[in-house]
Amino acid sequence: MAEMTTRERLLRTYKHQETDRILMIDSAWEGTQRRWYNEGMPKNMSWQEYFGFDTIVNVHPNNSPCFPHKIIEETDRYRIVTTEWGATQKQFKELDSTPETLDFYYSTPERWEEAKEKMLEYHEDRIPWNRLKNEAAKWETNGEFRQLTVWFGFDVAHSHMAGTENILIGMYEDPKWVMDIFDTYLTSSLNMCQKILDAGYKFDGIFWYDDMGYKGSPFFSTEMYRELLKPFHKKAVDWAHERGLVTELHSCGFIEPHIPDLVDIGVEMLNPLEIKAGMDPKKLKGLYGDKLAFHGGINAQLWDKPELVRAEMERIIPIMKEGGGYVFASDHSIPNSVSFETMKMIADLAHKLGKY
Repeated sequence: MAEMTTRERLLRTYKHQETDRILMIDSAWEGTQRRWYNEGMPKNMSWQEYFGFDTIVNVHPNNSPCFPHKIIEETDRYRIVTTEWGATQKQFKELDSTPETLDFYYSTPERWEEAKEKMLEYHEDRIPWNRLKNEAAKWETNGEFRQLTVWFGFDVAHSHMAGTENILIGMYEDPKWVMDIFDTYLTSSLNMCQKILDAGYKFDGIFWYDDMGYKGSPFFSTEMYRELLKPFHKKAVDWAHERGLVTELHSCGFIEPHIPDLVDIGVEMLNPLEIKAGMDPKKLKGLYGDKLAFHGGINAQLWDKPELVRAEMERIIPIMKEGGGYVFASDHSIPNSVSFETMKMIADLAHKLGKY
């Protein structure tokens, strides 16, 4: 089979059609990339280019309430800041560290009304117009797969704006409030995506983050998902399909109980199939391989253990690629424990196992 562009590969993958090889699309921590450069990777090229991974274009409009960004405190080790979503975070300066959220301004229904009004205000700098103007023609020429990031759902509401406990309690005690949050996020995001399409820019799909599970269990029941969140997932999928766009959902954690509903509303690709949370790629392929494409599913905790990750890839990839519908990646991202030499082995093996 002749070599394909990334866009050709990915569109065929969504249709469960075989390609010249499986796609390889992942993300690597900043510290991981720095380690690879220090260990010999050429500094004049990206890690994706060096290892033969595919890249796609993501455009992400800003539907935040534009809360004032301030540095409240700064030391040699950390800074405390307010984010555009109204969160107060302690951001550690150590490479690849996770911020600690100290407070959420928009954590009550009363404060939410303030955020809602601001989120629905449109101004030109919410959309990266200069990037679109300067790069869109190149994306077209290079055969890039172009994705609009839609920003809504449980995950972004609790982690960026209101806090996990507040949203989970709200889903039980004040569902109208939480559904209004989901609706406002989605409406504001889709309105801006439509402005981009109306301006003549071409895209192939939409993508959204909505982590709905943790280890061994979703955050909420199937019944609660169907009542409160599924309608907005369906609205996003319907919007995409009406415009000829494909859909990919990123949801970390154990979300297997929700998958029949995701299939029901027409989600076409699921990412990242988090192994440590209890997701089983082989099982999911057997149950839903004719309905869902899969992206990920290779345990990131094994990527710094060459023999173990080799065995895992040899076990998983041949099954997942059968009949098309698979994109190779870790089940989250590539940590900085992975050496340059180990990554070369992983990339070489992925290319070898991924050929059709």
